Amino acid sequence: MDIEEAAVTLIASSGDARSDAMEAIEDAKAGNFAEARAAIANGRSSLAKAHEMQLKLLSEEANGNKDLTTLLMMHAQDHFMNAVTVLDLASESIDVIERLAKVEKGLN
Repeated sequence: MDIEEAAVTLIASSGDARSDAMEAIEDAKAGNFAEARAAIANGRSSLAKAHEMQLKLLSEEANGNKDLTTLLMMHAQDHFMNAVTVLDLASESIDVIERLAKVEKGLN
């Protein structure tokens, strides 16, 4: 496996997931909760692509390929973990924003 191609795949898919998460928060702040949840779903799909690449890399390392650790790969893994965190927090934020909107409308 080409390590640079794998890293770019991780970075791109993770970046897409993070962008979807931020879009979801903006949608929720605007009261568009269905769109926010759709953006989270899109983000999870992008994250699944990144996770698939990560699993391939882990499998290669388990099979003896120890030449996978590069600065670019560490950067890619950082993007992946950041996307996981932002997506999880965005999902939780949507729930909080929606509850707050209901309280503000007096719908408890």
